[in-house]
Amino acid sequence: MVVNGSFASHRRRGADALFARVTRHVRAFPLIALGLAALAAAGWLARRETADIAGSAQVIDGDSLIVAGVEIRLYGIDAPEYLQPCFRRGRPWRCGIDATRTLRALIAGRPVACRSREEDRYGRTVATCAVDGRDLGAAMVAGGHAVAYGAYQLEEHAARNAGRGLWSSRFETPAAWRAKHRRQ
Repeated sequence: MVVNGSFASHRRRGADALFARVTRHVRAFPLIALGLAALAAAGWLARRETADIAGSAQVIDGDSLIVAGVEIRLYGIDAPEYLQPCFRRGRPWRCGIDATRTLRALIAGRPVACRSREEDRYGRTVATCAVDGRDLGAAMVAGGHAVAYGAYQLEEHAARNAGRGLWSSRFETPAAWRAKHRRQ
């Protein structure tokens, strides 16, 4: 038995509460969608990965290689150009050749596994690559054979403080050296 319509008012209150919960979530959906879109654009969700590339590698220079027929530029680093000199104790030092040799030694004929991140303006695949789980970009910067270029700032800081590789010499950044020698 329903007295004073309490059953009806109880039902209405339940419906109102349910309606309020649903509309609260529906109103929040655009904010959630906007937040997810912002995270995706910032690279926190689904990073653009065109493919996984793995196989034997041919080293081009200190930050470029060919893996399984794909030309790859190592993500987050900039190594001296092959013919770029640096100066130690006032004498020229072939830091570009040294960087190339170091990358070859890190690979040492073992398979290289790369995760594609993007394509650069020259059509090369920019990727993080590893040998036996060791990140090649991080190793090059940590050894002072490349400068950080969008990643690996902690490794560069440690190499600079320890005076390793490039940081034991006087050198132009690879980008500045390339700009000066572009026509040659």
